[in-house]
Formats: sequence, C-alpha cells, structure tokens
Amino acid sequence: SGKPHSIGSSERIQLSGMYNVRKGKIHLPVNRWTRRQAILCGTCLIVSSVKESQTGKMHVLPLIGGKVEEVKKHQHCLAFSSSGPQSQTYYICFDNFTEYLRWLRQASKVASQRISSVDLSCCSLEHLPANLFYSQDLTHLNLKQNFLRLNPSPSTNRALSELQRFTKLKSLNLSNNNLGDFPLAVCSIPTLTELNVSCNALRSVPAVVGDMHKQTFLLDGNFLQSLPDELEHMHQLSYVSLSFNEFTSIPGVLEKLTAMDKLCMSGNCMDTLNLQVLKRMPHIKHVDLRLNSIRRMEADEIDFLHHVTQLDLRDNKLGELDATVFNNVEVLHCERNQLVTLKISGYFLKALYASSNELVHLDVYPVPNCLAYMDISRNHLENLPEWVCDSRKLEVLDVGHNQIRELPARLFYNSSLRKLLAGHNMLARLPDRLERTQVEVLDVQHNQLLELPSNLLLKADSLRFLNASANKLETLPPATLSEETHSILQELYLTNNNLTDKCVPLLTGHPHLKILHMAYNRLQSFPASKMAKLEELEEIDISGNKLKAIPTTIMNCRRMHTVIAHSNCIEVFPEVMQLPEIKCVDLSCNELSEITLPENLPPKLQELDLTGNPRLALDHKTLELLNNIRCFKIDQPSAGDASGAPAVWSHGYTEASGVKNKLCVAALSANNFCDNREALYGVFDGDRNVEVPYLLQCTMSDILAEELQKTKNEEEYMINTFIVMQRKLGTAGQKLGGSAVLCHIKHDPMDPGGCFTLTSANVGKCQTILCRNGKPLPLSRCYVMSCEEELKRIKQHKAIITEDGKVNGVTDSTRILGYTFLHPSVVPRPHVQSITLTPQDEFFILGSKGLWDSLSMDEAVEAVRNVPDALAAAKKLCTLAQSYGCNDSISAVVVQLNVTEDSFCCCELNGVPPPSPGIFPQSVNVVIKDRPTDALGMPSSSSGMASEISSEISTSEMSSEVGSTASDEPPQVAMNENSPAYPGEQRCMLHPVCLSNSFQRQLSSATFSSAFSDNGLDSDDEEPIEGVFTNGSRVEVEVDIHCSRTKEKQLLQVPVEASDEGIVISANEDEPGLPRKAEYSAMGTIGRRRGNGSVAPQERSHNLIEVATDAPLRKTGGYFAAPAQPDPDDQFIIPPELEEEVKEIMKQHQEQQQQQQQQQQQQRQYPMDHLADYYDTPL
Repeated sequence: SGKPHSIGSSERIQLSGMYNVRKGKIHLPVNRWTRRQAILCGTCLIVSSVKESQTGKMHVLPLIGGKVEEVKKHQHCLAFSSSGPQSQTYYICFDNFTEYLRWLRQASKVASQRISSVDLSCCSLEHLPANLFYSQDLTHLNLKQNFLRLNPSPSTNRALSELQRFTKLKSLNLSNNNLGDFPLAVCSIPTLTELNVSCNALRSVPAVVGDMHKQTFLLDGNFLQSLPDELEHMHQLSYVSLSFNEFTSIPGVLEKLTAMDKLCMSGNCMDTLNLQVLKRMPHIKHVDLRLNSIRRMEADEIDFLHHVTQLDLRDNKLGELDATVFNNVEVLHCERNQLVTLKISGYFLKALYASSNELVHLDVYPVPNCLAYMDISRNHLENLPEWVCDSRKLEVLDVGHNQIRELPARLFYNSSLRKLLAGHNMLARLPDRLERTQVEVLDVQHNQLLELPSNLLLKADSLRFLNASANKLETLPPATLSEETHSILQELYLTNNNLTDKCVPLLTGHPHLKILHMAYNRLQSFPASKMAKLEELEEIDISGNKLKAIPTTIMNCRRMHTVIAHSNCIEVFPEVMQLPEIKCVDLSCNELSEITLPENLPPKLQELDLTGNPRLALDHKTLELLNNIRCFKIDQPSAGDASGAPAVWSHGYTEASGVKNKLCVAALSANNFCDNREALYGVFDGDRNVEVPYLLQCTMSDILAEELQKTKNEEEYMINTFIVMQRKLGTAGQKLGGSAVLCHIKHDPMDPGGCFTLTSANVGKCQTILCRNGKPLPLSRCYVMSCEEELKRIKQHKAIITEDGKVNGVTDSTRILGYTFLHPSVVPRPHVQSITLTPQDEFFILGSKGLWDSLSMDEAVEAVRNVPDALAAAKKLCTLAQSYGCNDSISAVVVQLNVTEDSFCCCELNGVPPPSPGIFPQSVNVVIKDRPTDALGMPSSSSGMASEISSEISTSEMSSEVGSTASDEPPQVAMNENSPAYPGEQRCMLHPVCLSNSFQRQLSSATFSSAFSDNGLDSDDEEPIEGVFTNGSRVEVEVDIHCSRTKEKQLLQVPVEASDEGIVISANEDEPGLPRKAEYSAMGTIGRRRGNGSVAPQERSHNLIEVATDAPLRKTGGYFAAPAQPDPDDQFIIPPELEEEVKEIMKQHQEQQQQQQQQQQQQRQYPMDHLADYYDTPL
C-alpha cells in the first residue's frame, strides 16, 4: 500500500472512478460491498482504503500476468486477480455498461502482458525477493552488484538455488556479488544462453557447466588459473571472457571451442606469448592480451598466423616486436610498451596504434595501401618513414611528441590525408611549395618554425583548422592574391609567437573564421577596418599583447560569444556589451578606469572578469546592474600592510569553463589560514561534474583546520582531511567524485629552525609543482594505470579495466575522492609530500587535469617565471592551455614566494623563545590605533582575490562588500618605545607582535548549481546561513579564515593603550572596568563577524554539507568561528594612577593562560596506529 501525491495529475492513470468494490471471495459473507475510489494506473489496480475518498492509503494490485474476468452473478461486475502464489482478487461493480466495457478492454490488455526483463542491480539484496517468483516468464534477470550468497540463512528458502524455477530464463547477470563458489543451480536452467559471474572471487569452474548450452560465458575478475576440460562440450559457446584472472598461459581447452572468434585474456599473469597455441586455434580472429606482463613472443617453427586480424598488446613490457608473423593483421595495438623497433606486415593493415613507446625504427612491409589511421606519437623518431608517403589511403597521421626535424613534401600530396598532427617536434620549416593539399586539420604547434609556407593558405583549399602556436612566427602567409578568396579556415591558433601588427590585415582573407587565438604576441593595435570584415567570428583571444583598445567594429561580429583580452594595456571599455550572443568577457589585468554599460545587459552574458584593474572604480548604479551576471569578478579593496598578511607569499588564480560552458573546476585560496603565518591553496576538478568541485572547495579547508588541532604531523593531517572529505561526500549523497590538490604553508613557532614548510597532497590528476632555481620540482603524483604498484593493487582487487584505461569504465585514476561504489579499487588516500621553503624557491603552481594535459611542467615554469603578477601568471597558464588544444575546464593557482634570508627564524639563537600568539606579549604596552575606514583586510588586487558578486545582494549590501568598511580590519599594533618587549633582542620577521583576534575575510566563491537540488545539500533552515549569498545559479560562501588552534583560545587580553590620558581598554558599557562577560568566555571570543561589524554567536556550523544534512552541531570554537574585534565605541579611559594595577592583573591572566596551554598541548596527542586501517573505507 502507498499514498499517491495526486490522483488526478499522474500521466500513467488510464481509468478512474468511484465504484462499489469488494475484496476476496465473493461468496463469503464477511466481505461487503463498499463505495471506493478505483484507479487503473500503469500496470496496477489501485483501490482507496477510505470509503468515498481519494485520500489515505491505497491498495495496489499488480495486474501483469493476472486475470480480468466477468462475474455473471452481478450486473456490470469484473473480477481483478493478481498472479503468483499470494494472489488477491478485487470485485468492482460499475454503474453502467459503458464503464464496464471500457474497464474490461483496458485492464485485459494490461493483464495479458508478460514480464520478460527484471533489473535488480545495485539493490543491496542479500536474498532473492519473494515477488520475483510471481512470474515464471522471465527471460532476462540482472542481479549485478548485490550481496547475494549461495545459502544466505536457514530461515529463508529464497537462495540462488531457486533460480532454476525460471524455466524460460535466457540471460542471467550475477557479477559483483562475491559469491566465492560457482552457483550450480544455474546449470539446471535449460534455456540459459548468457551467464555473467564476473567479480565473484571464483577459484574454479565446475565440470558440470559442460552440460549447458550457453553462447556467452563471462568469468572476468576472478582467481581462475585453469578451465575444466568438459568445457569442450559447449559447442555453441561463441564468447568466453577470461580477463583479470590469474592465467599464466592460454588454456588448451579453448582450442576445442571452434565457435569462438575472440580471445579475451587481458589483465592476467602471462609473461610469454606462445604462438604455437594460437596456431592451434584457427577460429580466433581477435586476440586481446593487454595489461599482462608479456616480455617476448615464442615463434618457433611458425610461418604465418593467417587467421589473426586484430592484435591487442598494449600495456605490456615488450622491448621489440616482430609482428610480421601476423601477415593478415588489420588492427594492431601496442601502446605503452617499451618498444624500440617494430616490424609489421602491411598487406591488410588498416590501423596502427603505437604511441608512448621508445621507437626509433618502424618498418612496415609491404607498403600498407589499406592503412587509414596511424598513431606513432610520443616516441623517439627523428625521421618520418618513407613508406608513409606512399600509403594511398592514409587519412589520419599523428606523429606528435617526437624528434622529427623535417616533413617530406610528398606527404602533403597524399590526396586522402585529412588530419596531420605534428606538434611537439623539432621542425624548423615546412615544405616550401605545396600544391593542392587536401589536409583539413594541421597541427604544428611547439616546433621551431620561423615562417609558414608562402602558399600554404593559397593552396590548402580544404584547410579548416590550423594550430601553429608556440613557434617563432613573425608573419603569416597570405590567403589570397586578390579580393576574392577561397579560404574556408574556421579555427586559427597562433598563441605564443612573435607576430606583429603587420599580420593583422592578412586575417581578412579568412571570412569564415570563427575562432581566433593570437595571445602573447607583439600586437600593439588591431585595426577597426580589419575587425569589421571578420563577421563570422565567435571567439577571440588577444591576451598578453600591448593593445590599448579593442576596435568598436567588434559590434559587426554578431555571433561573438567570447572575448578574452586580459594582460594588455586597454584603457577604454570595449563595446562588447552590445553583442547579442556575448557570454564571456575577460578584461582583467588591464588599465581600465571606468566602464560604460547599456541599459540592458546582454541576455546570455554569464561571466565578466574585471580583476587586476587597479584604477577601476564602479558606482552603485553600475554594481546594481552587474548583479544579474552569474559570475562577476572585481578586485577587493587593498588593505595594504595593515592586513597583517605576510610578505612571504601572494597568489592569483583563474578558472575557465570547458565544453558546453560547464565550469567543472574550483579553486581555494586563503592567504591567512588559521593565523598570519599559514596559507592554504587548492584546486579541484570534477571532470564533467559541476557539483563535486564546489563541495570540495567549501568543505576541505574546514576539515583541514579541524585536523590541525588534532595533530601536527603533515602526512597525518593531510591524509585525515581527504578521508573525512570522502565520508562527507557520501553523507551528501554524492556518488561521483573528483580530483583535488591542497597546498598548506605553515610555520611552527616552536621549531628552533623557524622555516616555512610547504605540504602538498593530491588525488587524481590535479598536481603541484614548485619552481626552485628556475627548475620544476614536482610535489604531486598521478596514480593511474601506468603506475606499476597501482596496477598491481587494482588486479588484486579484481577490478575490470576497460579498453579506455578506466576502472570499471568510470575513472582512470586509482586514487581519487568519491566513487565509493568502486571501493576498494579506488581509494581516497592522497600522495603527501612536505618540503622546507628556501630563498631559491620562486613560486609554485597548482593546476587541474586540463592544465597539465596541455602544458609540461618545464613549459609552465618557463611561461610564468618572468611574470611579476600572480594573477597575470595564472591567466597566462590558462590561456596557453586553451590555445594548445585543451577543451576541458581549467583551473590554475600561482603562488609567488619571497622567502628571503630574513625569513628564517633567529629567535632561538638570541636565547628568547618566540612570542606567544596571544594579543600581545608579556610586559608590553600596546597601542590600538584607529582602524582605517577604507580597507577590508584583503590582499591587493595583484593577488588575484576576487569577489563574485551575487545577484540577490542589494545595492547597500554591495557597497559594504566592495565599498568602504572597517569592520573586519584587524587592529594595528605598535610597540611602545619606552617599554621594549625584550631589551637588546633582535626580532626576526617571522615573529612580529601579532593579535590572535585578527582575522581576514576570504571570499571563496563557492558555487553550486541550482539545477541539482537533490544532492543532499538543500537546507530546511528558515533563515539563510550567515555568509552565504545566492542568486539562483550560484551560491557564494564568505569564509572567515582565522586561527582556531586550541592554544589560541585564550581569555581575552585587555587591550591597553598608553597615552597621555592613561590606558584605553575595551569594556562593557554596563559594567565599566571589567571585560564583557556576554561575549568573552573562558575559551576566548568565539563568534562570526557580520558585515556590519557585529558578532554572530557560534550556534550553527558553517560547513554547508553538515548544515544541509542535519549533521550534529559542531562544538563552540569550531574552525568557522571568528574572534570578535574590540569595539572602539566601548572603550573608556583609566586614569594614569591605576595603570600599574591593571598591568599586574593582565600579567596574572597571561601566566594562567600559558599554564592552560601547556596542559592542553600535553593532552592533545593523536595516535597514528590505526591510520592504515581505515583510510580506504568506502564512506
């Protein structure tokens, strides 16, 4: 029984009405007729349990396989009966013959249907459900990914042995149930033709399977080492899959299965391929032996193997391969081996995949006239083989990432060649004279080209795509010699060359150009008349030049949707807001002082980036108009030196959406994390998932701050952070996952050395590199199938690696957050590496998968080493990756370092311990000056910190965020010259007098998609969460990062100001002379500062996941609780005669605090004994 939401609104309802209904046998007097609501919905009859009512519980009677019969004893009466041993019957008397006839026809159609297919996969079943046996007509049954056992318990008779009751079953899937033993009951099903028992920890196959008549038999992911000889009796068996078992050789029984045409034995333990066995199997045409450990082939007395047409040997350990014995081979896969030489028979060769080897010689004989696709990229080839030019049907040729110095001219004469990828080589020039080449896609990026052939664009009538980025080009060849042009070029990438203004007029010869990338060249102007002729242009990137303006004729490009022009000298806001299709505008790092906007913004505008324009000032009217943009970025007002942020590091970050304008990455940046001597940065990549990156962005900093309170061991607190994040993803109901990298800079004041330590932790393909002495130093590691230890671990857990290199076809990373259903094959344990920062460390880069797939580490370091601004450096990395062919979402964070010799702690050398992180040290007079009214406590604009303004914030709220405010500015502290803290001591730069109650506001720009409201993150709170702004499509989280260590949760130190009038301290207005008891407890000032300067009590966790999922409230003093600032209005003056007495009271309080800190530090010890036991738990 159930309760429908609305009876009349369901689309599946076919008939309904109020009729006389009776349940059970009609001759029994106990059952009486009553007026009830009856509904024919889908395949069920629904009867109301409440008399003459459409509400309340409803009785549901399944009709498929049942009966609908006429009751002759009653006029206009039908009997509805369900099928199965526990069938029920309902009698319905209709008011007239028309209703009776309509119900009879419709219900009879439903009852005559038969259930043929049932899918019960991933249902956590421990035994077969009883209603599964109601219908004996099942032909397809899927029980994948459950917890079925052969004999679950004596109390139930619904074990797998009951499957033999399905006498018509044709297909049965029992994979991923960890059965342990083969289910013998399936051998008694005479009609079964397809059986899948993969991933069940089977160690043997019983001989009785030889009596079955199966055609498909899947045994992947088990512990099989042999097959029974009785398998030869299965003459109809056409497909047997034995991948990811423990076979060391090809089973001999397969020679007798003549109906098979494919040998599937990938992921086994074979180290030698015996061709004699294959010769005795003439029925095999396709051989799949990838992911073994094959080092050699034994070909004794073998002439030719004529029957093999497809051979897959990728991901083995072959050093050389002579495949000429397979003289009829059509498709050969040998990627990711250690091949130096390769010989192939070319009689029938159609496709050759030999990338990621060490090839220096490639011999194919005879010339492969059928070859259509060849990938020999990422090898050591210095010359292109001559026979390639003679292959008449070659359509796609990929020779990228080699050492080729010259391409033969005959290659371009091939009339069938459509796609030529020759990037990342050593080409100094291309053939001079090209005649009518049919190439449509030409990629020659990352070479040493000084110029392109003069007639390349004249003769290449079919060229649609040209990428010549990262060369040394100074000019472009003409597209036409007259006003008439035949160019059909649509995409042109010329980033990172030496092009000047002279090449711009030549672009007008390509009227069909849609995408133009000319970033990081030497352009100083873009003539308006030339821009006007590019009417079909949709995307333009002219960043990193010296342009002072974008021509107004850009309005002629009515299809333009993306304009990227950062890192120029643009002073006037361009007319891009007049374009009807505009979606993304990036004018960051320019010299804009004002912007002009139309009355109505473009309807499709989604992103506007104006960061890095220090002279830009926006009035309230402009801000209110820009509120409607989904992602609007502008600099926060600089706090200068008053922010208290260390000068050791500064950062900039950028994000760019990928295909379908989906931003599937996120960045985390906190220059002042926990205290002024720590920082935290992160990059998160959800592949093509939008939600996961922002879940990680909003939560991982909180978790890390909490773990820091438990342990100071870098590896331990980083590993714990990722594990807790894994559990929170499960709590939020998120089944997908994502890559993540975190970098934590910290300085331990108790360390005598006093150096800064950088700790990096990553999972997935997000990585960090450190530039030390101009060279990249990797701090991350990608755990993929190419890692020997990871592949071994995956095989031990018997996961299936598909042909695209993904675990169970889901992800190619073996260590990644999320994907709990892939446990234990995929785990969240990160790679952790800590390093001490030195003056030779210049910067470090955090990047997502898209960045490192397009740029090498050496190239990334070289590209931004001479860029002084961190934001401009991050923008450059993103632009280069997009111009080099990246179509995925990209995120990059660049953190510039300034670790000087003075950055090393010298306090211990002077015999004086580092100062306490309290408000001020002992015996020190502190002057709390008036806080400036034009600072927010944010990094400067060059650091790249941006506020993503929400569309639902009013103008007044906007002014409080972007305008002037002083609520979050930490007080400035000055030492009294007459009372030095430590006489005769030389203080180091790492230990200035600091305030524990000073904090910085960081806008993390955490974003969620409103289209996904079922992700477990919707909160039922009536009041909005403090610091969370929403505009429907994005949620922005305002995070207060501050020091939350236990040792800093002290009694509020009474601020003292030495002046002519006496000492100024903060106090409550009601109780002058005493600390405010309402706000200051024994644990310190714990609360959250609002935008108006008030302090919100710490009553509710600001962790979005925990708030949304009704998690237990975190204890007071959690890592999102901000210490309150003393209010200047609450200050009063103490006469000079009481100054000494107040100092004595303060000194006593400080001594008590130090004793409490020492006791708490001794009690806070976090064990590491159990760390390895729980790191790979699924949730």
